[in-house]
Amino acid sequence: MTRSQTTLTEAQTAEPLSIEAAAAPTELPRSLRHIVLTGFMGAGKSTVGRLLAARLGWNFLDLDHHLESRAGLSVPEIFARHGEPHFRRLESTALASALGQPDTVLALGGGTPEFLTNRLLLEQTPGTVTVFLDAPFPTLFDRCVLQEISRPVLADPAAAQVRFLERQPFYRRLAKHTIDTSSIAPAETVDAILLALAPPEPR
Repeated sequence: MTRSQTTLTEAQTAEPLSIEAAAAPTELPRSLRHIVLTGFMGAGKSTVGRLLAARLGWNFLDLDHHLESRAGLSVPEIFARHGEPHFRRLESTALASALGQPDTVLALGGGTPEFLTNRLLLEQTPGTVTVFLDAPFPTLFDRCVLQEISRPVLADPAAAQVRFLERQPFYRRLAKHTIDTSSIAPAETVDAILLALAPPEPR
């Protein structure tokens, strides 16, 4: 099956997923075991992921939190003590661990898809589908500011935008579905994901 971007009104188009008023079904393909959410910071991966997992009765994992639990250190502490290469190795092992847990919605770190090992894990793990939560950089930046969460990457907005642009191709390459979240609420994003993943109706 090729990667695609699906709307609620057309089965296959090149446009990001849009939302309709109707509630989404919760039926998923029987083979599906992992729904992976990717995107830049501020995209709503953790918020949407928790709502989606609750809707399905699945588990939710935030990859950074899973990594921290396994390492016994926070992400900033890992970077400060051991550097980024060590963090990325831990990230890949945490990702493999997360993908070993069935019926799980997984929110990736913003930089996870940049690394080949992680992309291969996601592409080659059976029953796994990746969804890209997309929005323009100004929208994501404003969301992060409103959240009042310390994000050192955003201290230099111009550098953060460069990073955002560099990561876009990785997000799009990895994702089977892309959803534009710029003008919809988290609950509506959940509906959009479920509609995208629903099995086709029998003819």
